[in-house]
Amino acid sequence: MQKKRILPYIIMGILKQNPNSTGKELTNQFNEEISEFWKASHSQIYPELKKMLADDWITETQRENNEKEINYSLTKKGALQLENWIKQPITELAVSHDLFSLKLFFINDQNDPRIAELINEEKALIKTQLQHLYARKKLLFDDQKDIEKNYGHYLILTRAISRNEGQLEWLNSL
Repeated sequence: MQKKRILPYIIMGILKQNPNSTGKELTNQFNEEISEFWKASHSQIYPELKKMLADDWITETQRENNEKEINYSLTKKGALQLENWIKQPITELAVSHDLFSLKLFFINDQNDPRIAELINEEKALIKTQLQHLYARKKLLFDDQKDIEKNYGHYLILTRAISRNEGQLEWLNSL
């Protein structure tokens, strides 16, 4: 069964929040903001932009001072597509590619020394991730006005912090 395209909806969401973005600016949004919960590279983004132009979900304009640089904006049709997508119910949880869990799954002996190694590696990764998330929260949401301006982003960031804190708590209990 073919998976539904999600990337265009993410791009349209970014364009709704940041009209007239370039492909590079879209890629930066993925790298800086959205990478906490979704990954996409420029080699995925640019072909999707072409499809979205053909679908009339976005428009493109060249920058006056640089003809090679193209700005993308959401069309009314694209805005409607985005709103309809947001309204659709979520019917299943996302499946992650969790190597830590996968490796643990294949270790049968509770005394296997690799378990402690895996746990310590996972703790270090989570602590690093938490430092990053705390820094992003302080940078982006230092006051109530920033939270109110981008409330959905704030919720996602605090959810990621909570999830990582819970995972670290569980690992520390082992």
